Amino acid sequence: MSTANPGAPPALASLRQQAGAWWEARAPRERQALGAVVIVLGLFVVWSALIAPALLTVREAPARLDRLDAQLQQMQRVATESAALRSVAPVSGAQASLALKAASDRLGERGRLTLQGERASLVLTGVDTDSLRAWLQEARSGARARPVEAQLQRGPQGYSGTLSVTLGATP
Repeated sequence: MSTANPGAPPALASLRQQAGAWWEARAPRERQALGAVVIVLGLFVVWSALIAPALLTVREAPARLDRLDAQLQQMQRVATESAALRSVAPVSGAQASLALKAASDRLGERGRLTLQGERASLVLTGVDTDSLRAWLQEARSGARARPVEAQLQRGPQGYSGTLSVTLGATP
């Protein structure tokens, strides 16, 4: 069997001949050891490049699927809520203002509402999470208000800062 390839460049053919001569000069035991090293390196490369990434993907897939399912369910809830809010009849500006004032009155002295056209600002002082959530839900459902800006800071007494909403009112 000839090691020369007629289509190969002369430098490559020369290098190939030198490698063949070097290999033949090795003792059989040394060739076996080098062959074992090449096999081990080959297995390592196959493991690193093909098998390990696939096993990692298989291991992480259930957790990723659970996270994606949770995100999908959240998006579906938001889409359902959005569709429900769109189907609700709009309220007049006066009704929206009254609904916001009623929601703000429930906060007592911890919340001060300022109305400016179709925008309302609520200044909060030490409002707890549940009260803030209740105000936002009532503002959204009763006044069709949407939060547009919030500058809130949470302290030991609760939330303090400013919350601005736009009214979804119709004339």
